[in-house]
Amino acid sequence: MRKRLCVGLAGVILIALAGFFLLVPGMAERDMNQIDGKPLIEVSDEAKALHATLDVVDLHADTLLWKRDMLDRAERGHVDLPRLREGNVALQVFSSVTKTPRGQNYDSNSADSDNITLLAIGQMQPVRTWRSLLERSLWHAEKLERAAASSREELRLIRSPADLKRLLGRRAAENKGIGALFSAEGLQSLEGDPDNLDRLYAAGMRMAGLTHFFDNELAGSMHGIEKGGLTPMGRDVIRRMERMGMIVDIAHCSHQCVAEVLAIATRPVVSSHGGVQATCEVNRNLTDEEIRGVAATGGIIGVGYWEGAVCDTSPRATAKAMKHIRDLVGIEHVALGSDYDGAVTVRFDTSQLTQMTQALIDEGFAEDEIRAAMGGNALRVIGEGLVPQ
Repeated sequence: MRKRLCVGLAGVILIALAGFFLLVPGMAERDMNQIDGKPLIEVSDEAKALHATLDVVDLHADTLLWKRDMLDRAERGHVDLPRLREGNVALQVFSSVTKTPRGQNYDSNSADSDNITLLAIGQMQPVRTWRSLLERSLWHAEKLERAAASSREELRLIRSPADLKRLLGRRAAENKGIGALFSAEGLQSLEGDPDNLDRLYAAGMRMAGLTHFFDNELAGSMHGIEKGGLTPMGRDVIRRMERMGMIVDIAHCSHQCVAEVLAIATRPVVSSHGGVQATCEVNRNLTDEEIRGVAATGGIIGVGYWEGAVCDTSPRATAKAMKHIRDLVGIEHVALGSDYDGAVTVRFDTSQLTQMTQALIDEGFAEDEIRAAMGGNALRVIGEGLVPQ
């Protein structure tokens, strides 16, 4: 009797564990990556026709964090290959998220806790990723490489200017092909060793933010405790990144960190996803002085679609922020940075990017300005940034 009871109890535990591993990760993503269902703006035939001729670039999506095949259309989240195709995306930057604090907020977070460990276990990732932030990034690189290898050459990894040139040539000749560039949401994945940057570069990483929602060994985060500037290690890593041909991203950096990065940068700097204080006064968004500083490096500012970036989810709110950047420093510094699949609620997913084309038309952007803002500027900066010094 006792033996049967133990066997039965073990069966219940196995079923419960199976349910956890199969269902909970997907449920968590559905809860975190939402579309709010509010009305979309009406898209004109003019906007649709123009959008079909664009090379759209999005500087930031966290799709690699989640357990789903990006080659298949998903019923959750914001980005996958079918939706990238429908949105006419030429290049998607995929970021590696390796650590987030419990109780994450925009104001103050310590580095003492981590939500991603439970997610890594729940998604049945390799055991090596359970305790190592570096291994999590390397795992994300493997996922992206496998997706590209299985896509019948539709999804192409972008690691050099030559890769980018081939992608754009194919799109011009055949009207197909989507680039994928690997990035990092904070370089806490270096685990305190700048030499690990070589391993990440070898795995395909070509852009990286210094910090995420907490201070780390490189710099202070806008959402950290100290919110300080660059550490000696941070300065060393920036110099290494510029030599290697890896683009420096200041998203999530503290204001002191941003100022110090802009002071030492010798190559174009990117703010991959966020907004501007002038249209949405949230601490993570850039001041006018910081916008001028990014422009002075020849860099670009990717504007997002969620409330923390533009104080709304309307595409018109994103267009207004982009217009402010244009009017302040010029159209050549405007870009898109969705933060799709980054635990955000948005109005539209990547298949509906005609929403942004229409919103820019409504804000009075000329056709050449729309081409620049929707992707041309990002392609220029990425092409320049991938060249080693």
